[in-house]
Amino acid sequence: MFKTKEDEHDYRFGDHGPKYLLRGPRIDIGVVTLQPGQHFNTHKHQHIEENFLTIAGEVHMYVDGELHVLGVGDFLRCEPGEGHHVVNRGDTPWKAVFVKAPYDPKDSVPIAWSPED
Repeated sequence: MFKTKEDEHDYRFGDHGPKYLLRGPRIDIGVVTLQPGQHFNTHKHQHIEENFLTIAGEVHMYVDGELHVLGVGDFLRCEPGEGHHVVNRGDTPWKAVFVKAPYDPKDSVPIAWSPED
């Protein structure tokens, strides 16, 4: 059994980024927040699927260059190998639950692409 509370964990970049609630041994689970105007650079995972469930705000997520606008209640899964770029173009914070599986903390490959290219 494992139990935790979100407020016992920190975002990677102060007020934004991923906040891991569980890391391994089989999956990563957490919440991610982007403040207005913030983004995550494009990357992919070779073996991991990454799932997002928006719980607040709205975000623009580009999957292999295709735009998907996610609002509250929207769920999106990025399959292994799909490049994804996330940007908050709104005026309120975006927050989502994320699940990555299988667990592999080293499976992230940067991609030199942004929607402005």
